[in-house]
Amino acid sequence: MEDDAPVIYGLEFQARALTPQTAETDAIRFLVGTQSLRYDNQIHIIDFDDENNIINKNVLLHQVGEIWHISTSPADKGVLATCYNKTSDSKVMTCAAVWRMPKELESGSHESPDDSSSNTQTLELLCHLDNTAHGNMACVMWEPMGDGKKIISLADNNILLWDLQESSATAVLSSSAALEGKGQLKFTSGRWSPHHNCTQIATANDTTVRGWDTRSMRQIYCIENAHGQLVRDLDFNPNKQYYLASCGDDCKVKFWDTRNVTEPVKTLEEHSHWVWNVRYNHSHDQLILTGSSDSRVILSNMVSISSEPFGHMVDDDELSDQEDQHQEEKIKEPLQDSVIATYEEHEDSVYAVEWSSADPWLFASLSYDGRLVINRVPRALKYHILL
Repeated sequence: MEDDAPVIYGLEFQARALTPQTAETDAIRFLVGTQSLRYDNQIHIIDFDDENNIINKNVLLHQVGEIWHISTSPADKGVLATCYNKTSDSKVMTCAAVWRMPKELESGSHESPDDSSSNTQTLELLCHLDNTAHGNMACVMWEPMGDGKKIISLADNNILLWDLQESSATAVLSSSAALEGKGQLKFTSGRWSPHHNCTQIATANDTTVRGWDTRSMRQIYCIENAHGQLVRDLDFNPNKQYYLASCGDDCKVKFWDTRNVTEPVKTLEEHSHWVWNVRYNHSHDQLILTGSSDSRVILSNMVSISSEPFGHMVDDDELSDQEDQHQEEKIKEPLQDSVIATYEEHEDSVYAVEWSSADPWLFASLSYDGRLVINRVPRALKYHILL
């Protein structure tokens, strides 16, 4: 029985890194990375059993340092990348590495081990992304829908494109680009577009959003002052190739058409503090998830700029006469944008929100105190979208 009630899991560590296991499309699974200065850090593999509404967890040790970012291979369930802090010569560097989890944990739907304390397993290091010449790693992006062999990392003011070779045991730098100019030239985040044959990425630095062509490593568009303060995150509309969402410390979420970047297409102003994360639903691009330092997660219905601004089109054959008449009435005017729900299960800054890669109606959010919350799109809305 599906229930709209949230399911809450406490990590007992501070945390800010969250990802769905992208290659797992059957079982609902998220990975969370901890940020502890005092203890060995961990990656918690969270399997959500939606029939019984319970969470099962397995813990992997990540002994190299606290985790700032985590991402998973689109092709290999067992492979992931982390950005983590490492202290050497009393200097703190943020490094990045590619790892493999133990074979028996690769697929979802595991039950929690009976004695969790004795059952922490270790990650196998596949390769480091050498950043000695490039600075601190902000994030690692995998080529969407790719074979898991191409990744891009952002390090200080550098974009680095890597080829993973020999079963990911070596990372070869194949090309790079550097941000030049005045001001704060440090990338805060980036996203790899699933469109244009995966040849475009978008990056954020300071208040600017830029688009890049990964073949020439040249800039293709630039949105200066996209936000009044630091841009925190970006995401591409999965269905509309020129549409990009951004969010930032001005408490706003903005939607852009990258062909004309003078003005945002739409702006959301529902949060009261920094917005850390924005995510488009992979199947229904009107559904937008945001997380903020105001401790709230907001689910918005941005239907006017979605790929279905008039709602879901249904084949005439599927409708009875009565429904048919109702459908015609419904199609006449575009649907209104609205906030669907505000989720208040967190008591600390929400640093990450992510949709499940297996269930389009399910999402997870993570706050700094280590609280992970799994929620569902309200059933009434789900049926409204589907019917």
